[in-house]
Amino acid sequence: MKLYNTLTRKKEEFKPLDEKEVKMYSCGPTVYNYFHIGNARPFIIFDTLRRYLEYRGYNVKFVQNFTDIDDKMIKRANEEGITVKELAEKFIKEYFVDAEGLGIKKATVHPRATENIDAIIGIISTLIDKGFAYVVDGDVYFDTKKFEDYGKLSHQNLDDLEKGARIDIDERKRDPMDFALWKAQKPGEPAWDSPWGKGRPGWHIECSAMANRYLGETIDIHSGGQDLIFPHHENEIAQSEAANGKPFARFWLHNGFINVNNEKMSKSAGNFFTVRDIVQKFDYEVIRFFMLSAHYRSPINFSQELLTQAENGLERIYNCIENLKYLAEKAASGEGTQEDEAKLKERMLGYKQKFIDAMDDDLNTADAIAAIFELVKDINSSIKPEMNISKDTIVFCSDLLKELGGVLGILRKVKDDDTIPPEIQELIERRQQARKEKNWALADEIRDKLKGMGIILEDTPQGVKVKMERN
Repeated sequence: MKLYNTLTRKKEEFKPLDEKEVKMYSCGPTVYNYFHIGNARPFIIFDTLRRYLEYRGYNVKFVQNFTDIDDKMIKRANEEGITVKELAEKFIKEYFVDAEGLGIKKATVHPRATENIDAIIGIISTLIDKGFAYVVDGDVYFDTKKFEDYGKLSHQNLDDLEKGARIDIDERKRDPMDFALWKAQKPGEPAWDSPWGKGRPGWHIECSAMANRYLGETIDIHSGGQDLIFPHHENEIAQSEAANGKPFARFWLHNGFINVNNEKMSKSAGNFFTVRDIVQKFDYEVIRFFMLSAHYRSPINFSQELLTQAENGLERIYNCIENLKYLAEKAASGEGTQEDEAKLKERMLGYKQKFIDAMDDDLNTADAIAAIFELVKDINSSIKPEMNISKDTIVFCSDLLKELGGVLGILRKVKDDDTIPPEIQELIERRQQARKEKNWALADEIRDKLKGMGIILEDTPQGVKVKMERN
C-alpha cells in the first residue's frame, strides 16, 4: 500500500513500525457546535483508511481527540450562560449522533484536552528545561527559532512563513512566529494550576500531549484537513520532536478542501452547512458516499445536485443486493456445477482485486467505487431469473458486494433478516388474491397501504417481490 506523505511530498510504501499494529492519530473537533461538512470530510476519509487497514489485517490503535477548551468554547459558553464543561458535554454527545449516522467508528481512545492537563504540563516543562520554550508573565511560548526544522511540513522556511502568516502582535514574544503553549488565566476563564500560575493550554500542545500519552513518541500516521498543515501540524511537530528528540509522525495525510456550489464555504457567504443541516434532506449514508466519490486529496464540490447523484448511485448498489436476495430465495440450493458459474465467480473476484488495487494506491476511493459499480453492472447482466444461477453463486456475489461496501463504511442498512411480519404477509396475499380475481381497485388500495407502511411491491414473472424501505 502506498500513501502520499505531506512531509516528503510523494507516495511512499506504507509499513507500520510494528508489523501488526498501526498507531494513528487524527485531529478531532473543537466541541462548541455541531460539526460542519468541512469537518465531516476528514472524519469520513480517515475512518475509511482505518477500516481499510483493518481489512488488510492490521490492528489499528486509533486516537481522535476532542478539543474541549479554547477561545471559541469560552465565547460560546458565555453566550449560552453555561459552563465550558457543560457546552463540551452537549456537543460531544451531538458529535457521536452525527458520527454514528455517517458510519464513523468510535476511536480506540477519544481523549479530551481537559482530562490531559498533567501530560500537557509535563511536555511544556520539558520544553522549558531544554531551552525550546520560555515564560512571560504566566504565559509560555515556544521559541520557533530554536527548532531548526520548523517549516518542514509546510515546506517553507521561517522567514517565508512569517511573511505569509497572520500573526498576533505581542511584544513580549521573542519572535512574531513564536506560539503559545500555556495561556495565563483571564478573568472569568476556566483555569488549571501549573508551575507558571493558573491558566489553560494552547491549542497546538493538546494534540502533542495526547498523541504522546496514548500512542508513544513516534506514531505511524497523523491525519487531518489541509488547513491544519500550518500552523497546527507544523507546531505539533516542533513541540513533539523538540521534547522527545525523535520523529513525531512517519506519515502525514491531509484531505483537500470542500467548496459549496463552487465557492469557498464560509459563514459570511451564507453557504456554511453543518451535517445536521444536510440530513434534513439527505441520508447520512449519502453524505458519506458522496465524500468518498472523489480522491481525498482533491478538492470536492458540494451541491444538492451532486448529493442527489450520490443518492442515486448508492440506491443502485442497494437495489442490486436486494435483487440478489430475492433471486437467492427462489434459486435451487447447493453449489453451482456449471463451468460458466465458476468463470462468473472468477470475474467477480477480478473486481475485488480492482477495488484493492485502488485502495492500495493512496486510498483511491473514487476508483474503488468505480470497481463496485462495474461489479454491480456485471451482476445485473449475468444473474437473472431465467438463467437458473445457483443459490451458492448468488450468495457469493451478494456477500462480495457487502464485503467491499463494509470497507467503505456503506451498505450498513442491508437487512439480512428481513422477516416479513405476519400482518404484512397477510396483506400481500390478499392483494395477490385480488389480482387473480382482477379486482384491480382493491389490489391498488392494498399496494398503496403497504407503501405507506414502507413496503414496496414489485410484480415480476417469478412472483411478487417485496422491498422494505430503509430508514
